[in-house]
Amino acid sequence: MARCTAPVYGHRTASGAAACPVCGSRSRGYGSYSSYSSPYSSSGSGGSSGGGSGSSVRPRWSRASSSVMYTPAEVRTLTPVRENFEKRASVPDLRDVFLCHAWDDRKGVAQELHDLLESRGVSVWFSEKDVLLGAPLLREIDKGLAKSRVGIVLVTPALLRRVAAEGIADKELSALLARDLLVPIVHDTTYEALRDVSPLLGSRSGLSTAEQPIADIAAKLAELVTL
Repeated sequence: MARCTAPVYGHRTASGAAACPVCGSRSRGYGSYSSYSSPYSSSGSGGSSGGGSGSSVRPRWSRASSSVMYTPAEVRTLTPVRENFEKRASVPDLRDVFLCHAWDDRKGVAQELHDLLESRGVSVWFSEKDVLLGAPLLREIDKGLAKSRVGIVLVTPALLRRVAAEGIADKELSALLARDLLVPIVHDTTYEALRDVSPLLGSRSGLSTAEQPIADIAAKLAELVTL
């Protein structure tokens, strides 16, 4: 008898759900989603820009000319965030994205993700450029959160250490979790490790660099916040 793999692999990313012999078939058949209005504009086999198994689909917010494709699980993950983004789209003077990251990642993967997003025309609140020398950091973070449409949390080993120690990253997460505008991006760690530190954040679906390159993740995030 097939057993659910959630205790080992988790179901918070596209491949985690698709690879499960129990939940994967339910996801492909849409199970309890049968009465849910489909967020896809088309589907096919293959052609995915990132990891995960199963067919590739195009979400309704993706332009017809786009080469970026998604798994069904990714579309279900990102659709609520897109819907809330659209509600805030008319609010003036907001950044597209608030990038929450650990201080130790500011010159590495956080900078890389920031640069990839901005190269695609996404405006990003990033502490490295938006907090002036001598400015009160917590106050500037509060301003950045209030003036951004979507929050991205870059989950790395360094961030897990900061959250466990209840540092500034933990305060950012608390504010982001209070809004349904959050996309976790897991890098060099796992959702299991995240749940050990923050069960609430670990319960959120997201994307993982273990399944696809960070450039592909940036492409999907850029489409998510483009009208």
